[in-house]
Amino acid sequence: MVLQADRVTVTLTAPAQANSVQVDRLSLRAPTVRDIRNAQAGAGDEEQRELNLFASLAEVGVQDLEGLVLKDYTRLQAGYFRLVRDDEL
Repeated sequence: MVLQADRVTVTLTAPAQANSVQVDRLSLRAPTVRDIRNAQAGAGDEEQRELNLFASLAEVGVQDLEGLVLKDYTRLQAGYFRLVRDDEL
């Protein structure tokens, strides 16, 4: 995992499809308030809200994230929470 101020890049344990391209890592950009609101507006439950948000931040389809092995999705979750954590508080 590579953490920067505006994004996190996660190395996958297995290659995956993202926008019809095989990839071995995914990056999530830092979310804006608009990203959070859009994800909440289109979601039926907490899991769908998170999928919508991560898909937007990674610029991939929800179905691409649903195709990840669970270990890699868990890595994305960990990367996201490290990205949005405010160490100054």
